[in-house]
Amino acid sequence: MVRLTRAQQQARTRAAVLAAAKDEFTEHGYALAKVDRIAERAELTRGAVYSNFPSKRALYLAVLIGLVEQGAPAEVSPASKVDALGVFARVWLERLPLAGDSASGGRLQLRSLSGVLDEAHGAVLAQVARLEAVLLAVALERGGGARQVRLAELVLTMLDGAVHRAETSPGFGDPFDVAHACRHLAQIDLADTWAPPHLPYVAPARACTESWAAPRGLVDLIGGEEADLREGVVAVLGANRLGAAEEAVRSGELVTLVVVTGEKEETGRLIRLRLTDLVRSLRRVFAADAWQRVRLVLDEDAEVARAIGLQAAGDDTEVAVRVHDGVVVARAQGRGAGHAVGAGKRATS
Repeated sequence: MVRLTRAQQQARTRAAVLAAAKDEFTEHGYALAKVDRIAERAELTRGAVYSNFPSKRALYLAVLIGLVEQGAPAEVSPASKVDALGVFARVWLERLPLAGDSASGGRLQLRSLSGVLDEAHGAVLAQVARLEAVLLAVALERGGGARQVRLAELVLTMLDGAVHRAETSPGFGDPFDVAHACRHLAQIDLADTWAPPHLPYVAPARACTESWAAPRGLVDLIGGEEADLREGVVAVLGANRLGAAEEAVRSGELVTLVVVTGEKEETGRLIRLRLTDLVRSLRRVFAADAWQRVRLVLDEDAEVARAIGLQAAGDDTEVAVRVHDGVVVARAQGRGAGHAVGAGKRATS
């Protein structure tokens, strides 16, 4: 008989819990699902479930992440911004339930978070939404076009609304009409400009010369490969500061956005779910070089923050460094850190 290692046994247990939880949530939905039934389905104890997932919410988010990560998306790469938005909308709306899906199973397909999150998570979702808009906008702006963040926000708002409508009023509306409308949103002149009022008051980055032991093994969520942190701007943003990502991105430098949180089981999983879902949809529409100067790392164990010198990283973290030839040459902390580091590069080039 083959004896499993402790790690192998734990992986098998987690897989059994996730499979059982998926069946439970599909059958009963989040609100009526019971951890005791999940344990029974997995032929495990209630304690074994909680030793792997601290709450029903964390388990539900883990199930949704598993659904999102299934399969490898193929790239389409439409030629124009108008076509890209239409294709992106169709890809996004593939999550709408099929006619034969049960109500609970349909909500799982929709990645529904209705009744799952508390008020604090709502604030995090607002920050995630701002980062999502920036990532979509960067792809739409490829080739040096005008700022497209407001357009991206409008498109994502329409798509989220369509998903919410599908949950509350199943069968209402035509998803092809929504995709067609998103396509034509590209023709609206939103007079989008980039001029946050606080940026002129941000303190300059501090010049320095510090050795940099760049963490290894962290994956760029956009490119799918290991993130090389030995060059460019590295901006570490907590869950409550994700909206500041654009301040680093607008520097024009190679930027690695590193997302951290003080609570990874629920808040961390929520962020992973939303960003993984978005990026996989984007990669089916845009080629990887659309983000050639932007990388995205989900640093669940705050390795980058510790390498920068932070003793602890939480949801309000905002710190950035500029790395050149494997050496930290500038750093900033607090509101506007990513802008300070990036603007300093432009000022001294």
